[in-house]
Amino acid sequence: MNLDGPFYPPALGAPERLSAEQLRASLEITMAEHGGGAVWLFAYGSLIWRPEFPVAEASRARVHGYHRGLYLWSLTHRGTPEMPGLVLGLDRGGSCGGFAYRLPDDDLDANLFALWQREMPYASYRPEWLSCRLEDGRRVRALGFVLERHLPSYAGSLPDSIVQRVFDSAQGHFGSTREYVEQTASALRACAMPDLNLEALLARCCAKAPG
Repeated sequence: MNLDGPFYPPALGAPERLSAEQLRASLEITMAEHGGGAVWLFAYGSLIWRPEFPVAEASRARVHGYHRGLYLWSLTHRGTPEMPGLVLGLDRGGSCGGFAYRLPDDDLDANLFALWQREMPYASYRPEWLSCRLEDGRRVRALGFVLERHLPSYAGSLPDSIVQRVFDSAQGHFGSTREYVEQTASALRACAMPDLNLEALLARCCAKAPG
């Protein structure tokens, strides 16, 4: 965790928003590493239940070498600079179940740029091509957004006491951190691939909440 100690709210400062030119450069560098063929995207969080782009094919999938964790401070989407929220990211180690989406060739560049605008407003993630196994056994290289551990926005594994305060307090443009985690856990559960770590975190840190 990039803090002197487990306290909340952390003093993070205002992150620098990436310009359209920086987003375009990041997209072009990433696509230059793709190597051609179908473009797949690995979804592990809100992209599962709110993709906001056309999909040519969808499959349950798993990547190895990364796991899903509530490790990224959010100052706009699920919190504010004064009361930061948390969102999920892929961090090294373990494996992660989610969905793989094959993007249609039509309007591919425009759809990818819209994805960059959504996922990369700040340089908190690193776009990376991940080895991904689809439910039917096929292996594809899928685009994933991996956490940048060296940035102040990386929260890492926080104690339950801090997560509970975030669940109780953090609210951003798209709702609360708690709602975000509940929606992700519910979507994974509905697709018969529950994330037991998320379920346990909710059980521990929402004990006082109704339902």
